[in-house]
Amino acid sequence: MTGFQSDRRSAWRAAFACMVTLAVAMGLGRFAFTPMLPVMLHEGKLDLQAGGLLASLNYLGYFVGAVTCASLRVRAATMVRGGLIATAALLVGMGLLHGFSVWGVLRTAAGVMSAWVFVFASGWGARRLAETNAPMLGGVIFTGPGVGIVATGLLGGLVGRWGSDAAWIGFGIVALVLIALIWRVFDDGAVTAPAVTGRTAPTASAVPAAASAAAASAVRGDAGWLIALYGIAGFGYIITATFLPVIARQALPGSSWPDLFWPLFGLAVIVGALIGARAPTHWDNRLLMAIAYALQAVGVVLSVVWPTIVGFAFGSLLLGLPFTVITLFAVREARRLRGNAAAGLIGYATASYGVGQILGPLFAAPLAQRTGSFGVPLLVAAAALGCGSAMFAWVWSKSRPSGRVAAF
Repeated sequence: MTGFQSDRRSAWRAAFACMVTLAVAMGLGRFAFTPMLPVMLHEGKLDLQAGGLLASLNYLGYFVGAVTCASLRVRAATMVRGGLIATAALLVGMGLLHGFSVWGVLRTAAGVMSAWVFVFASGWGARRLAETNAPMLGGVIFTGPGVGIVATGLLGGLVGRWGSDAAWIGFGIVALVLIALIWRVFDDGAVTAPAVTGRTAPTASAVPAAASAAAASAVRGDAGWLIALYGIAGFGYIITATFLPVIARQALPGSSWPDLFWPLFGLAVIVGALIGARAPTHWDNRLLMAIAYALQAVGVVLSVVWPTIVGFAFGSLLLGLPFTVITLFAVREARRLRGNAAAGLIGYATASYGVGQILGPLFAAPLAQRTGSFGVPLLVAAAALGCGSAMFAWVWSKSRPSGRVAAF
């Protein structure tokens, strides 16, 4: 019983450390810019188009970080600790240094750090949970981005009253405090590989080595659809996720509610991660992703057709609930197709997602600045998510044996 209790404590310790790590790297390092953008716009430090470019530079950094992870042969603990310290320094730098060019470098570097930390920390955590027979705590790990988003939303509204410089420095200090809390947890010996690929035993549905030519062709087709359609998710959510407080302030001038929709989005991310992690593995990932895309499409549309407090609240919830769940199902689908050799497919899919994120602000910000409204960009994003949902449902229906009627 003592050994079981020790494993249980170790599992929770690892899950909590990874949750805090993702909160710092993703919620603070990557998404703190969302609540800070309206403050910087109000101060005249940026215009909307420059803000969109800074957001895209951060997503470009995330793309670069994601595609370079496989070539990094560094201990996971070293990558996580180094990436966290760099994230805190980059946050403080946003408050101490000034000028668009400098901010562009800082936001790009923050994107790289967030990708590296996400990959290595989530992989480290998955391995530790497997060692302690507690894989069900994986959902706790992936609440981290939501926890960080809630923190940036609530803290941004408070410290932003003293100006964006003080807010950025405050985020950096908060990051350092959180890093100190979990610093000693990361000690993984000589492990070097980024385990985002999911180094568990291959599932029963993984394609056998001696698969027929027809089956291999079907796998290649499904892999192609996953890569293409996963990029739509990156484009579909990122416009709202980047500009939500700005959009809400335009629709609700003088209201105190716009600053609360971003933490509400983060709260939904937390709930969605915990629910999604419990989805049975035999449920079809493509159908689950079709449902998740549809929920996000409705969430995006609500901010256009129902620009009220209630509309934005429901929209934030529907956008946030599937946020990390989509990533979870995409990784599961890659493992279904490639088993333990899924690393390459996950990498290509992540790159596609990154391209979608880069394009979103570049498309939305100039158009919104010219027209004075985010209506058209948001409707385009919702239409893209709707098409992605329909295509995933079509790919799923095509693969079902004739006569089969079960939904999952």
